[in-house]
Amino acid sequence: MGNAPVKEVAQAAAAKVTGTEIQVTEKPKCKACCACPETKKARDACIVENGEENCTDLIEAHKKCMRAQGFNI
Repeated sequence: MGNAPVKEVAQAAAAKVTGTEIQVTEKPKCKACCACPETKKARDACIVENGEENCTDLIEAHKKCMRAQGFNI
């Protein structure tokens, strides 16, 4: 108990199993509120001006950016 190498534990914690695929994600480098400020600003402005249903492209772009930063969105 408690004798697992740190590297193996970290890799196991970072691995996410989806069906038959395994996705390895790294830990986010910042808080979610601070990640992807460009896409967040554009998304928020669009939602306020046009409504959420008319901003799906910007919403998806922000989600993609967040995933690239290591967040599970």
